[in-house]
Amino acid sequence: MHKAAVERNNDAFAAQLAPVGRETVQDRVYSELRRALIGGLFEPSQVLTIRGLADALVTSTMPVREALGRLITEKALEALPNRSVRVPPITLERIDDLLRVRILIEGEAISLAATRMGPRGIATVEALLREWDEVRALKHKKDVDREVTLNQSFHFEIYRACGSAVLIPMIESLWLQSGPCIRVAIYAFSEAGEVDTAHYHRSIVAALAAQNAQAAREALVADISRPFAFLRDKLQSKARTE
Repeated sequence: MHKAAVERNNDAFAAQLAPVGRETVQDRVYSELRRALIGGLFEPSQVLTIRGLADALVTSTMPVREALGRLITEKALEALPNRSVRVPPITLERIDDLLRVRILIEGEAISLAATRMGPRGIATVEALLREWDEVRALKHKKDVDREVTLNQSFHFEIYRACGSAVLIPMIESLWLQSGPCIRVAIYAFSEAGEVDTAHYHRSIVAALAAQNAQAAREALVADISRPFAFLRDKLQSKARTE
């Protein structure tokens, strides 16, 4: 094919294909709201309005409306009759369902990762734990946002080693739905002076270093069950007093 003909074909393709590697405003809004939900920046039952979110994100209402539609489809938010949305409330049924599925999916991921994580991966999660210790040492400047981020980084560093491209988006969806609940538990643990999550994470790392899939799964189940058990007890105590 002559060079001129090749160039004409390339021009024709360029006219039809969107540029690669450039996020749309809708994608950026969706990513930011998703990050906020996973990080627990919104509380359970909190009502969100399109206009309020658009103002906070300094954008128009259209990309916010589209992002909210995607998050409603993913069960991370619920639509309300007045065109607003809310973060799903904490109920016994919801926390039991989320925990059950997280144990199934994340338990499988860590079991697979246990035989695949090499020294570099172990070193990375150990470094995250050391950073966690540094954050907790600043008791008068306790940074819950940083703890939430470190927790997410720790878990997903492990899950990415599982070798399954199918499991990862499933886990992300579960974290998207769990984020607001976990944030409530983190604050409650802090106020009650409970043993910190890093204790459970060290058990996970020890099992991974030994390539013991069963022990890694058991340590993970203990870790992720704790906040859900706390919330369950809190809901049941509240129900008894009403």
